[in-house]
Amino acid sequence: MARKVIEEAKFPMLASMDDDQPRLRPVSPVRVDGYTVYVANIRSYHKTGEIAANPKVELCYLAPNHDQLRITGVARELGQEDKALIDEIWEENPLLRQYLGMSDNPELIIYRIVPHRVRFMREWALNYHDVPVPIGE
Repeated sequence: MARKVIEEAKFPMLASMDDDQPRLRPVSPVRVDGYTVYVANIRSYHKTGEIAANPKVELCYLAPNHDQLRITGVARELGQEDKALIDEIWEENPLLRQYLGMSDNPELIIYRIVPHRVRFMREWALNYHDVPVPIGE
């Protein structure tokens, strides 16, 4: 049921911290592997500094039937050692190619959000259930 929320919701909200102020915005994941979510970003966006200062983030998915999934984790920027993965993601995402021109565009950041905790709630059930996160995710 938890993975179905990811499939159905598609566009989660990403929460980060801006000093002592929480910030929330919708994002469009460029890849999802289990509960590990990859999100593209533009270096000049404000959230880049927020995540650099505090990489602890949370994604919240809301399915059309109101089931919720919250992924609490740490956002890490993919680097040169991840070039093959960046190229795969690049080839899978025509919008990245359309707007950024090349996979080594210095404005492109891809974050890997590694989950520490995953929680699921049925529509208005009023309590969350922890979802086991496989080791290595």
